[in-house]
This record gives sequence, structure tokens and C-alpha cells, in this order.
Amino acid sequence: MPRPATLPLIDWKAVFDSGQEYAAWLSAAESTEQAHEIEAQRRALVLDPTAAGFLATLPVPVHVVAIAEDWCGDVVRHVPVLQRMAEAGPNLRVRYISREQHPGVFIRFLTNGGEAIPKFIFLSDRFVECGNWGPMPEACRELIARGKACGNVAAARKEVSARYAQDTARQEVVDELLHLTDIAASQGR
Repeated sequence: MPRPATLPLIDWKAVFDSGQEYAAWLSAAESTEQAHEIEAQRRALVLDPTAAGFLATLPVPVHVVAIAEDWCGDVVRHVPVLQRMAEAGPNLRVRYISREQHPGVFIRFLTNGGEAIPKFIFLSDRFVECGNWGPMPEACRELIARGKACGNVAAARKEVSARYAQDTARQEVVDELLHLTDIAASQGR
């Protein structure tokens, strides 16, 4: 049996270093309206004390490469969560890149073969890839996959919208991102 193709290694530190911090990324937004909405959601989001406490005491740096572009509704919805978490934890460091900036990185994180953002790639303090998230919570990705399987994506999207409306604190997203942060911060556990 032939061996599968080996993908080239990614210099995650270089990718991270090439990204923008939140303020610079937001100020370069294509849509002023979307940028205002992202910022309004970030300001309005309050993390629960347990999540904030966990983030405040991260023992080592966790780096996150966020593939995000302001035109996307899921970016508008989920970047504020990641950014609020980074503000709560000085060791949670985030940099934003576009799909075009690093196409060799983005192609590795397609969703069911399609281009979907945001994608958050979690890296350890040594820039080792530990997991990724996106473009939406796991349960919502499953709803969309089921909708595609039965030929009714419109109904699935409606259900996803209803889930988003019910979870105004974005707790589902916070929980999934905290889990990946915990993995990336692991120290031999």
C-alpha cells in the first residue's frame, strides 16, 4: 500500500508572529459596520467567574492563531468570545490572520472540504499544535452536517440560529475554547 502524502511542516511561531493583534486586525476591517458589531459584542460579553479565574491563572502561554475575516457572520459571533478570553488571561495570546495570508495553513483546516471561518488553532507555549476550533460549536457543526446529509441545510441553519439566540452568553463556545486552552497549557498531565 502506498504511503499517504506528508504535508510540509508549519512554522507555527512564524505564522503566529505574522498575525495581527486584535486592535490592528479590527482597525483593518473591510466593513466598518461589522467591526463595530464585533467590538460591541466583545464589550457586552461577560465571562463567568470560573472561566475568568481559569484564564487568569494559566501557568504557561497558550498561543492561538485565529483565521478570521470581518465579513463572516460566524467571525462576528465568535471572535468577541476568543478576544474576551484573551483579555481575561494574560497567558492566552491571540493573533489574527486571513485565509489569503497563509493559504497553506488554511487548507489544512477546511470544514467538510469547504472554506469556513473562523478557525482558531491552539498552540502550546512551544508552538506545538494542540487542537483547533471552528467555525462554530460542535453541536452546530453536527446540525449542519445532518442538514447536508438529508438535503435540508436551510432547516439546519435555522436551528443553528435558534441555538445562537438561546446562548447569549456564548457559554457553549467558551466551554469548547476553554477545553482547548487547557489542552494547550498541559504540563505532562
